[in-house]
Amino acid sequence: MKKILAAAAAAALLSGASAYAANPFADVSSSDWAYQAVADLSDEGIVEGYPDGTFRGQTAITRYEMAQITARLMAKEDQYNAEQRAAIDKLAAEYADELDSLGVRVTNLEKKVGNISWSGDARMQYQDHGDFGEDSYGARLRLNLMAQVNDKVTVEGRLVTEADLKGNDAYTDDESTTMDRIHAIYAPTDNFTFDLGRMGVGLSQTGIFMDEDGYFDGVAATYGTDTFYIGAGYGRFDGGVEDLDGTGLTYNLHDYDAWFVKAGGSIADAVDLSAFYLKYASSGDFTYDSTTLHADDVKVWGVGAAIPVGDFVIDGDYIKHADDFTDDAAMWTAGVTYGEVDTAEPGTFSIGVHYADADERAYLGGNSAWDMTDQLEASILSGAKFWMAKAGVAVMENVELDAYYYFGGDAKASGAEDPDDTFGIELNYFF
Repeated sequence: MKKILAAAAAAALLSGASAYAANPFADVSSSDWAYQAVADLSDEGIVEGYPDGTFRGQTAITRYEMAQITARLMAKEDQYNAEQRAAIDKLAAEYADELDSLGVRVTNLEKKVGNISWSGDARMQYQDHGDFGEDSYGARLRLNLMAQVNDKVTVEGRLVTEADLKGNDAYTDDESTTMDRIHAIYAPTDNFTFDLGRMGVGLSQTGIFMDEDGYFDGVAATYGTDTFYIGAGYGRFDGGVEDLDGTGLTYNLHDYDAWFVKAGGSIADAVDLSAFYLKYASSGDFTYDSTTLHADDVKVWGVGAAIPVGDFVIDGDYIKHADDFTDDAAMWTAGVTYGEVDTAEPGTFSIGVHYADADERAYLGGNSAWDMTDQLEASILSGAKFWMAKAGVAVMENVELDAYYYFGGDAKASGAEDPDDTFGIELNYFF
C-alpha cells in the first residue's frame, strides 16, 4: 500500500479531524485528492514527514511506519468512539510485533476482542476462625467483562468461582460459578450515570457496612464531579444471616426491598467525607430466640471520613440502625493506616490498625473480612468491641500479600463469652 492511501484510510477512520489544517509538506499540493486527509493527520500528530519536509506519498508504506501511525492513534484512543476504537484495536493486533519493537505497551489491547475487554483477579486464602469453626483454605477467581455497546452505553459482568481446598466445605461454595455482576450503564454526560441490573454498591467509608464485594439488584443513578458525588438507588441488597450457629436468629436482606441515597466528596483534594441513608420495606419476618417478629421498616444511616496526614490515613465510620428489635443499635470503627500498596510497584506496602465497637444486632451484613471472624457472631448476639490489624505488600508486579489479625475481643453483654482472636493470610493476583 502506498503511504498516501494509508493516510487517506486513517483519516476516514477518524472522520472528524481538524477541518482547516495547514499543509506542512512540500510535495503535497492543495490540488491533490488526499491533500486534506494528509494535512488533517499531520495536524493531529498522527503522521510525520521526512527531515527534508516531504511526505513521499507515492512510496510504499512499511509495516514499521504503519505501526508508528497505529501507536499515535492508540495514544489518542480515549478521544474516539466505540467503532473507531475497535478499528484501532484491529490495527494494533495486526502490528503487535512492530509496536513491541517501538516499546508501545499493548497489554490491555491483548485482552480485547472487538469492543469487549477482560480483567480479573485470583485469591488464595487461609483463615483461622477461632471457636466459630474450623480453619479454612480456599481459592477464588473473578473475571470482569466490559462490552462497549455504543458511545453512551456499556454492559459489565463478573464471573466468580470458588474452591474449598481443605475439604471442610464451610466457607466457600466449592466448585460453584456464579455471575455476581451483570448490569448496563448509561452515561448521557460525563457527570451522570444510570445503572440497571446486578451491581456493586458501597455505602460506608471503610467498607464495614455494605461494601463493594456484595451486590445490589436494582436501579441506581449517580451524579459526580472531581470533588463531589450524590447517588440513589432502589432494589435489594445481598446479605443476611440464616440461622447463625444455631442461635435461632434468621433473616435474609435480599428478601427486602430497599432504597438508599448517598453523597460524598473531598475537601481541598485531601479529606474524603461520605454519608448515606438506607431504608428497608416491611416485606417479611425476622426470627430471634425462636420468636417471629414482623419487621417494621429498617432504617440505617451513617457518616464516614478519611483524612490523610503525611504518609498516614486516619479513617472511620459511624452507623446507626433502627427497627423493632435492634433498639437503635450503633456501630463504629476508627483507625490509622500507613503507606499504600501499589501492585505496579513491587515493595510498596501498607500497615494499619482499627478499633471496632458494635452494639447487639447492629451488624446486618457488609465487609467480608468481618464475616470470617468470631466477632461477627459476638456482635450480632451480644455486641462486641475488638481490634483489627492488617498489613499488605506488593511482593511482585500485580501480586499482593495480605495478612490480618482480629484480637482483644470483648463481648458487651453481661455474661457473654468474649470472641476469640482470629487471623487470615492471602495472596491476591491481578490481571
